[in-house]
Amino acid sequence: MVRIRLFAALRDAARAHGFVGGEALPIPKWLFGWAATVVLVASFVGLAVLWPRARLEGVQERRVMSVPKVLDPICGAIGAALFALIVYAGYAGSQSGPSNIAPVFIFIIFWVGTAILSPLVGDVFKAFNPWRAIARAVGWAATKLSRKGLPAAMAYPAWLGRWPAVVGILGFAWVELAYSGRGDPSNLATLALAYAAVQLVGMALYGIETWNRYGDGFGVYFGLFARLSPLNWVRGELRVRPPLAGLTTLDVVPGTVALLCAVIGTTSFDGFSNGPIWTNVAPRITNSLRDLGFGQATAVELASTIGLVTAVLVVSGLYWLGVVGMRRESRDTVGASVLARRFVHSLVPIAVAYIVAHYFSLLAFDGQRIAYLSSDPFGRGDNFFGTATATVNFAWISATGIWYVQVAALVCGHIAGLVMAHDRALVTFKTGRVATRSQYWMLAVMIAFTSLGLWLLSAANS
Repeated sequence: MVRIRLFAALRDAARAHGFVGGEALPIPKWLFGWAATVVLVASFVGLAVLWPRARLEGVQERRVMSVPKVLDPICGAIGAALFALIVYAGYAGSQSGPSNIAPVFIFIIFWVGTAILSPLVGDVFKAFNPWRAIARAVGWAATKLSRKGLPAAMAYPAWLGRWPAVVGILGFAWVELAYSGRGDPSNLATLALAYAAVQLVGMALYGIETWNRYGDGFGVYFGLFARLSPLNWVRGELRVRPPLAGLTTLDVVPGTVALLCAVIGTTSFDGFSNGPIWTNVAPRITNSLRDLGFGQATAVELASTIGLVTAVLVVSGLYWLGVVGMRRESRDTVGASVLARRFVHSLVPIAVAYIVAHYFSLLAFDGQRIAYLSSDPFGRGDNFFGTATATVNFAWISATGIWYVQVAALVCGHIAGLVMAHDRALVTFKTGRVATRSQYWMLAVMIAFTSLGLWLLSAANS
């Protein structure tokens, strides 16, 4: 589910936001909540009995094939060309959101599609990352032209960690959910160029791969999801590993916990903002801000910003509660902040689950618009590929089918989170008994996240 008001003229708001599941269900909604809780508890018991030792930690990857080195620059060139197309369309194309390819590509194909694709096939964004490709091309050319060679990159500050990525992802979420000008393709083009410029500076200072790993919000975001995949594309070869195993090698530098809480929190606010509570509260906050002297548009943006930040803080509080409880139950002397970093990889499948649950219908329906927009990207009446007359098929999946997909994503994602937390507990604490006991609170957190997700799904249709 995503709030894309720029499509309001095309479809009514309730359907455009992606929450079309949950209507005319064959069983009551409340039964889904209880069933999901039972599944999580049963999974927890099953892990305690059938998973007595760590199975994901230290798993070795297996090489299956080599990949032609020329494929990397080809993918990079495609990514750079797409970026140039989107920016050009933003400035030169129609400024009506539904007629311009830029909003659909950015908010649906790029943001949602890449996030869902990454856990399946690996780090696809890294291959097509346009600013990474541009930086590598410039670096190669400069090396060839410079007699003395390029200066060495600066050492990346350890304290900085992934905080630049946190800022980038929160910034994108703010544009998507709070910025009043997000429906203007030219605004999106300007923001895209500004973001690319920051990434190029970061890569110039600290090195391309280092910045891609820690500083680039999208590089970090999609890279985390790619660790769920059994496929790992690295150094000209394809390696395979058990699903989820890639998360065990995540280096938890400063900002990693904040990033994942921000992803889950902003997605939660996206759902909450379409429910009856926010619908009643938001106007009051807006009116209070107007009384302080802010204009209407600014007041609306500030109200949404307050809701966005509050949602991130609530999610952070839930996770911190689980960590504190885990420390108490395990009677471990390690600080809660250390445990928070050690177990944060268990939030990655939950983040993916929230994205699939909240955005699936958006991708399933509005994502089809890329078919005709690819032929007429500028809204000028062109038909480059003969698909300009294509239409959106709303009947290929029912509302009930979407609801099942959303619930299944939430349950599977939280089970995966339990698996990751249990596996890490077995190598963190002294005995299996202590490891199991330590996860009581994490089970409660998983149930809370699942219940929150189901409530958001239901509230959007109430």
